[in-house]
Amino acid sequence: MPVRPATPRDAAAIARIYNQGIEDRNSTFETCPRTPEDILGWFDGQHPIVVLEEAGTVLAFASTSSYRPRACYAGIAEFSVYVDRAARGRGAGRTVMTGLLEAAAAAGFWKLVSRVFTENTASLRLLDSLGFRQVGVYQKHARLEGVWRDVVIVERLLPENL
Repeated sequence: MPVRPATPRDAAAIARIYNQGIEDRNSTFETCPRTPEDILGWFDGQHPIVVLEEAGTVLAFASTSSYRPRACYAGIAEFSVYVDRAARGRGAGRTVMTGLLEAAAAAGFWKLVSRVFTENTASLRLLDSLGFRQVGVYQKHARLEGVWRDVVIVERLLPENL
């Protein structure tokens, strides 16, 4: 299954997959569905977004975004990975994350960071297998539908850029 850089033409597919994550309530604090127009704002020319396709259908995406606005953090990006429900458990997450790691390193980033719900064990296992380190846990990081949720902080250095 080929991974490729996402283009604005992928915005509808990315929104569809991301909205599944919103509906599932196990991977994001977001509660409002995204439109393809919302996703177009992610294409800023600095932060890689990659997609995994099979037979012309986007099955998964992984993206980076700004970590903090201070110049000293310019080489750090937050990341997200989402897999279509129908493709989960088939290696799509690993494949698209491997593509994102390569794209982020090529873009000059030296570190990727994220936060993962503590109960999202599939994502935590995936990230661990890809060399991400669990830094700690933010307790009661935010509420989702009135319930406090904890998140695991993860990071991975991209040594080729250190």
